[in-house]
Amino acid sequence: MLVDRHSPPAPVTGQQVTGPPAVERRGSVAQANAKRAAGLLAAVGLLAVVALASIAIGAKDIPVDQVWHGLFHYAGTDNDVVIRKLRLPRTVLGLLVGAALGVAGAAMQALTRNPLADPGLLGVNAGAAAAVVSAISFFGVTSMSGYVWFALGGAAVVSALVYVIGGSRSATPVRLALAGTAVTAVLQGWTTAVELSDNAALDRMRFWQVGSLASADMSTVRYVTPFILAGAVLALISGRPLNAVALGDDTARGLGAKLTRTRVLVMISITLLCGAATAACGPIVFIGLMVPHVVRGITGPDMRWILPYAAVLSPVLLLGADVVGRLITRPAELQVGIVTAVLGGPVFIALVRRRRMAEL
Repeated sequence: MLVDRHSPPAPVTGQQVTGPPAVERRGSVAQANAKRAAGLLAAVGLLAVVALASIAIGAKDIPVDQVWHGLFHYAGTDNDVVIRKLRLPRTVLGLLVGAALGVAGAAMQALTRNPLADPGLLGVNAGAAAAVVSAISFFGVTSMSGYVWFALGGAAVVSALVYVIGGSRSATPVRLALAGTAVTAVLQGWTTAVELSDNAALDRMRFWQVGSLASADMSTVRYVTPFILAGAVLALISGRPLNAVALGDDTARGLGAKLTRTRVLVMISITLLCGAATAACGPIVFIGLMVPHVVRGITGPDMRWILPYAAVLSPVLLLGADVVGRLITRPAELQVGIVTAVLGGPVFIALVRRRRMAEL
């Protein structure tokens, strides 16, 4: 039998001819990242629209051209004063607090591998609030500087306490959620008892306790900004190690992740973010629970994208809830913490009822 030496070799049975796998993988990853970047840019645009609505809408609506005038061509008119002195600080604080709670929630869920983790659900916000109430009643603290330090201390203590009660390294999502719920109940009872026994503390705390942006001013913004920025930076640089943590401790160690360092950095980040946010406007719940779940449906499980998305979309939810609270009871307003609780309750129930949540 004669064989042509220049003819191509016969194909192997069952083998498919495909392009270079590495090139295809790089192309698909690049396309996915391009879509995520475009989505993040769209989210920033949505945030700008909501921020503009937050400045324009209130007991008295202000036209967009007057908003622009008050922001960039201040002349001391009534609208200019309302924009600069009241609504701009409120909007900026809402941006900071929303980003802080969203990033803290996403980082907490990744660190604990618990889809139900949230600064409110795990007691971190309650710890900060209880510390601030105690500082007001027992130590006469009335300044934002005092609030922040007590809130940071309370958030740190409660974070460690819930982690220990939940089982430390052997903790499961359900045990952490139960531990957080129990600690939150105790701290809320303490907070209520302190307020009822001290009328002065009650007067200062009654609106703060439900979560409100109404008393925002630029001095508050300036004071909490460094803490929130530091916490956000720590969370963002922990994105890659958190991806490894999500695979389990053994796998993470095999990939070279430094688990202790990652846990410490993320816990410091969560403490800074939650403590500063709670000190500024009170405990606001469900922001850190809802937004990360929405973001995962857009970005997938990569924390390097989840954290930036959460930092942008969480203020959208918070400022949107604040605008809704101003509209439904105009000319009065409903505190943003109440609105987010009303919105977040059904979402939390839906998450718990999902089959994979029930199996945790």
